[in-house]
Amino acid sequence: MDFKVVEKFVSINGEGRLSGQLAIFIRFAGCNLDCSYCDTKWANKESAEYELMSEEEIYEYIKSTKVKNVTLTGGEPLLQNGIIKLLTLLSKDNDLSVEIETNGSVSLKEFINIKNPPKFTMDYKLPSSDMENKMLVDNFKYLTKNDTVKFVSGSITDLEKSRYLINQYDLSNNTNVYISPVFSKIHMTDIVEFMQKYNMNGVTLQVQLHKIIWDPNERGV
Repeated sequence: MDFKVVEKFVSINGEGRLSGQLAIFIRFAGCNLDCSYCDTKWANKESAEYELMSEEEIYEYIKSTKVKNVTLTGGEPLLQNGIIKLLTLLSKDNDLSVEIETNGSVSLKEFINIKNPPKFTMDYKLPSSDMENKMLVDNFKYLTKNDTVKFVSGSITDLEKSRYLINQYDLSNNTNVYISPVFSKIHMTDIVEFMQKYNMNGVTLQVQLHKIIWDPNERGV
């Protein structure tokens, strides 16, 4: 099985529970969504340049870096044909910590039964993304304390919707919950004040470190 890989590089995790730690990133081509604030639209275009790599070649590349944290991203990785084969192969290596970033529109059901499954970071698309109608709320029931749900918020309306979902599905008790700002669209002070107003215990405000360290449009970081 060959996968369309548009980027592979070592950097630090810019967000999530391993923020600031070294990670190897494998970015796949293609996505089924078109979010208003997407910062990787170039990777989703049919014209995007990619290299074809088998699951064995991806694994060999990961091991060659000697980095243990692995982030599979996109695009939408779960749409890659045969992705379950890659996840199964990576799951056999207990030295690796594998995270897969998914956009919330693809069911997680078939992937949670892998022995030693990856850690899911599910990005629920809020109103300002223009893609909320594509979200599968059924995915919330598959997330555990090994996983993360991320709410990228660009407005108070987004924050209100995230608070509703957190309460409705008891997310802060069932998984790890992060809120991050749409870059340049909302002040982080507004998010903090919103969290204070509603006593949002168990919710973490995160900043995308890679957009602070490097130019926000920089690739391969």
